[in-house]
Amino acid sequence: MTSQVQILQIDASQSRLLSDLAKKIYIPHYPYLWNEGGIDWYINEYAYPVEKIAKEISDPNNLHFISYLNNEPIGYLKLNINADFKGFDPTTTLELERIYILDTCIQKGVGTQLIDFVKGVALKLNKKDIILKAMDSAERALQFYKKNGFEMVGNFELPGHIFTLMKPEYRGMYVLKHSLF
Repeated sequence: MTSQVQILQIDASQSRLLSDLAKKIYIPHYPYLWNEGGIDWYINEYAYPVEKIAKEISDPNNLHFISYLNNEPIGYLKLNINADFKGFDPTTTLELERIYILDTCIQKGVGTQLIDFVKGVALKLNKKDIILKAMDSAERALQFYKKNGFEMVGNFELPGHIFTLMKPEYRGMYVLKHSLF
């Protein structure tokens, strides 16, 4: 088990920090998903531009956290307080939209600490369920989620007209749910 991770909520003034951290974490995890130019498009234009992150942080339905180990940022969380996902009641469902940690911190207990933190947030918000979406090709992540009490409840495919640079065979996603009570 690793040392205790510190998890701090961030505000829009930390958008650059989150953008840089997200890119640093994403690149080694998911290069296999993309055709040429795809990963650059995804991290620099679609998911992690500073302006987009600042807007997301300012949305009252979103909570963003950065996790630290020995005062170094090692991961982050994005939570949607009222999950807007077909088949789920947004008033009782929290969405864990993003949970990412540096490769160097995988299998050291950091992810479990982050999941436990998310469960605590959900309970404080009186949520019944936590949902998340995961790449169907991310076997290590799927095993981690199952180990932490998530079960697969659905699947879908990322839209090809948006994710044109993503290899079609990797557009599959699973929806997973963890019931708190």
